Amino acid sequence: MTLFTLLLVLLWERLFKLGERWQLDNRLEALFCRTRHFSMMRTLLMTAVAMLAVFLCIRALHGFFFNVPLLVFWVLLGVLCIGAGQARLHYHQYLLAASHDDSHAREAMANELTLIHGIPPGSSEAAFLRELQNALLWINFRFYLAPLFWLIVGGMWGPVTLGGYAFLRAWQSWLARRYTPHQRLQSGIDAILHVLDWVPARLAGVAYALLGHGEKALPAWLASLGDIHTSQYQVLTQLAQYSLARDEHVDKIKTPKAAVSMAKKTTFAIVVVVALLTIYGALV
Repeated sequence: MTLFTLLLVLLWERLFKLGERWQLDNRLEALFCRTRHFSMMRTLLMTAVAMLAVFLCIRALHGFFFNVPLLVFWVLLGVLCIGAGQARLHYHQYLLAASHDDSHAREAMANELTLIHGIPPGSSEAAFLRELQNALLWINFRFYLAPLFWLIVGGMWGPVTLGGYAFLRAWQSWLARRYTPHQRLQSGIDAILHVLDWVPARLAGVAYALLGHGEKALPAWLASLGDIHTSQYQVLTQLAQYSLARDEHVDKIKTPKAAVSMAKKTTFAIVVVVALLTIYGALV
């Protein structure tokens, strides 16, 4: 059921998910607004409650009416957790602003896309575009590749692990947008996601290495296997940049498009591999 759910979710996301309506982050705002104290224990407790709620829903629906309601629940949760509808909207608005030479709107949309890691002030145009590329690659990882990993790894409890990861991702985005770096540090969210992103970042990284210029990317990927300190953002974007080394890096429209195109190819390749492995497992 995981593969079938995954295909339905990706189809729905591509056709209809644009904006905040089908985004889990938007649905959790009411809960996050009530939080005034921050600690790693509180973050873990909130995540455990979210995962427990998903688990109880699965248990309640299991075996009911030929599992049709359970399938619907899987798909609805997948649509909420997988896909970056709001980020896609900001990306299209960035391209529109860039095509009209609207520097103010272009910078505003770039700031939205680089919310988590930001762009160093005073960056040159080339550095600005590189960081924008990295942010788009990271958005693809956080909203597509990592959720796919947790959905598949969870097996029959895939929605539980997916829901937990998506909850943490939404909490990090909320803190980055509404609170200070100190409060975000107190919450422990970056440290938690650093651990959870380690394996999926390496899997996504090897996909970038194989799809791009492997003569540089593969040695860097092998070196990353023993690295537990470097942020997953730096590991993933460095490997992805090797794949983009021969693409345009100075055009305000072509540069972000190159990153999005590479991200789409990587996501498609991983979905195909998952489908083939699932079919092989079913036949064997």
